[in-house]
Amino acid sequence: MNIAILTSGGDSQGMNSAIRAITRTAIVRGHKVFGVKKGYQGLMEGLFTPLDLRDVGDILHRGGTFLQSARSQEFREPSGQEKAIAKLKEANIEHLVVIGGDGSYHGALALFGRGVKTYCLPGTIDNDIAYTDYTIGFDTTVNLVVSLINNVRDTSTSHERTSIIEVMGRGSGNIALHAGVASGADVIIVPEVEWNLEDVCNEISEGFNRGKKHGIVVVAEGAASGEAVAEEIEKRTGLEARSTKLGYVQRGGSPSSFDRIFTSRMGDKVIECMENGISGVAIGIEGKEITYHPIHEVLSKKADFDFKLYEIAKNLSR
Repeated sequence: MNIAILTSGGDSQGMNSAIRAITRTAIVRGHKVFGVKKGYQGLMEGLFTPLDLRDVGDILHRGGTFLQSARSQEFREPSGQEKAIAKLKEANIEHLVVIGGDGSYHGALALFGRGVKTYCLPGTIDNDIAYTDYTIGFDTTVNLVVSLINNVRDTSTSHERTSIIEVMGRGSGNIALHAGVASGADVIIVPEVEWNLEDVCNEISEGFNRGKKHGIVVVAEGAASGEAVAEEIEKRTGLEARSTKLGYVQRGGSPSSFDRIFTSRMGDKVIECMENGISGVAIGIEGKEITYHPIHEVLSKKADFDFKLYEIAKNLSR
């Protein structure tokens, strides 16, 4: 088999590990592998490069994606998809593995509907893909955010102030929730749960009244502006508040051992699917098992949000 791999959308730690796993597993089993530079844009341009065992050496520990990523408006149109299919046929490539998030899955599904054997791996730090407990990079990002919050906490304690930490997650509060719980945040603000500033301010004020020396509020960017929340806390409580927006630093860094092992297992599973004649599927992890589901089913279901963990976080912040 001839197999192509591309990464699309926002990068996430562990993408390189996934590319390595797919490439080495395929080669060991007698298949040929090609990397597609710059995502779907590169696919339309035919930017294929052969990959051998050494090409994917020394990338397991590196964040980002060495294949690079790019967003393409042209690929969303049927004409762009036909252009990509023509390039795959010219290169005699039979299978395409797409590593990315929701938008990348839609692209893979469109190609599958036009006869291309496609496979998806969940490459997004937001952990917002259905039928998988974890997405590539989520574990690494949460660990990184917790470490950064620990650093901010030191300064917050020294100055007896409240720190509002704005993290990534336009439509998903998973990073905020998990990092907030792991860092002992006083308040976690996510798009999945209704909230109001009065409750936030009361929670912070009560904490200081109980003798706390600092306050920590973790905000998902899709729920509120960290800067706006900080201004309101100061205005309503009289307590000093400062906002820190973590931004793109959350996407970088060496992937955690979990992300490395998880992607290694998914790389094996996607080659297994190909060899068994299964295509049009998304790979994920459910419990301890690496599983797969049709791409259209994954896209038709919203990823679960752990409301129980959110309630636990509220109780632990007292």
